[in-house]
Amino acid sequence: MNTEALIMLIGAQGVVISLMCYFFYRVLTTPPNPEPDSYSENDDVVR
Repeated sequence: MNTEALIMLIGAQGVVISLMCYFFYRVLTTPPNPEPDSYSENDDVVR
């Protein structure tokens, strides 16, 4: 393997690993959305 190919391989893997770490960080640090209580939304429904 020549030097240019090795540099390109390491660069591409570096970009992929960097993006993977960034998105894992975003997923793990995002606060959960508050989910509405389905029972309280149906209190006024007359059956």
